[in-house]
Amino acid sequence: MSFRINNNISAMGALRNLSSTSVEAGKSITRLSTGLRINNGSDDPAGLIISETFRAQIAGIDQAIRNNQDAMNFAKTAEGALGEISNLLKDARGLAVAGANSATLSESQVQANQSQLNSIAESITRIAQQTQFGNKKLLDGSAGVVASSISAANVSYINFGGTFNGQAVTADSLVTVNVTTDAEKATLTGTRTFALATTVMTAAGSFSLNGKTFAVTTSDTISDVVAKINQASDVTGVTASWSAGAGVTLASKSYGATAEVNLNDASGILLSAAGATSDAGVNAVADVSVTVGGAAATVSFDQGSGLKLKDTYGNTIELTANGNLLAAATSVGQLNVGTTQFQIGASAGQTAGLSIGNYAASQLGSGVVSGFNMGNLDITSASSATDALKVIDKAIEEISGARGTIGNFTRNTLESQVRTLGVAKENLAASESAIRDVDVAEEMTNFTKLQILQQSGLAMLAQANSAPQSVLSLLR
Repeated sequence: MSFRINNNISAMGALRNLSSTSVEAGKSITRLSTGLRINNGSDDPAGLIISETFRAQIAGIDQAIRNNQDAMNFAKTAEGALGEISNLLKDARGLAVAGANSATLSESQVQANQSQLNSIAESITRIAQQTQFGNKKLLDGSAGVVASSISAANVSYINFGGTFNGQAVTADSLVTVNVTTDAEKATLTGTRTFALATTVMTAAGSFSLNGKTFAVTTSDTISDVVAKINQASDVTGVTASWSAGAGVTLASKSYGATAEVNLNDASGILLSAAGATSDAGVNAVADVSVTVGGAAATVSFDQGSGLKLKDTYGNTIELTANGNLLAAATSVGQLNVGTTQFQIGASAGQTAGLSIGNYAASQLGSGVVSGFNMGNLDITSASSATDALKVIDKAIEEISGARGTIGNFTRNTLESQVRTLGVAKENLAASESAIRDVDVAEEMTNFTKLQILQQSGLAMLAQANSAPQSVLSLLR
């Protein structure tokens, strides 16, 4: 047995163990106070990765459930309006039946019935044209407009909401673009010229470009200055170029009026004399043509920015740099009408479609009696009233079929999907909880153990610190 006073190995060991216990006790307190077993990546790296994946899926499912609820409200709004049209058609059928009994009707009664039928037809058309979910019309045939690019070289993105030039888009159509104003980048050229790439600055100083300051020394060449500007282009949004014997050309990276180049050259680095100058880009403007109401309509898309074309109804076409140079009318997109798409799942491609047509009076009951539909019925004679009955019965069948389709979609697609998503969310949450959440009973047991170890560690550290004092007895 040896006695030392310079290095107390026992105390060092007790301190190390006490420190380790204190760290674990701190982690245990964090777990108990947050209710989470994993509070940072170091607690369980693999578990954190899995848990975050589950959390992302759960968030997606939550939004998908909300999407389905919105889709159900969308469908119920349409079905409710169709229900009212159905009621009107029942009244119209009653009038047609009455009109067929011409032997008992006076002329004024016949005209009154016809007037009421005309009013019913107007109401049906009004409901079809004005029923909306938010800003989206449901029953005028425009609810299912899907826009797609057919010219990737000229258009990177296209989106139409179903209304063009104030009219509903109710038939498939090409989208034609004729660029009338090219989008431009902001560009300006410095007035100080440089003969060679190795030409050095004649004076030291600085200049600012879109708010960023660049310092220049007399040892910097024009190539160095251009390189500095280009290295900061992600911050300034500006690139620089230069050719022998010319000034430095500054250009915005983006197109449009919001893309600017603001140069403040107080030292006369790029300008022949100290001063400031600026330039702004130009937004693209184009005439866009679409077929609506059986005829081609052309609208100026002048509400956009840069390469993005936009009209007053929010229809959007984003041009590519190549499309910006279109000098003649070119077909760049296709509008397909008929199916409204809903994102009903939490992952890409999990969509469902609902077909909602045009239910204006002029679109109902066609094909039964040549030349007649709900919009132009005549019940002023027994024979015409009989024909009207046929048309109205066909219209009732069409509306009933549409309501059945919407009901089937709501019940068997949306409501079923909500239940499925609810089960998936429940099980994902259970799995995520098993990984991420702390078992309080187990952790409390662990914390109690650590408390005891801390107390015993402190006691042993005190004992170890007092052990060298026994050496003093040898010195007496």
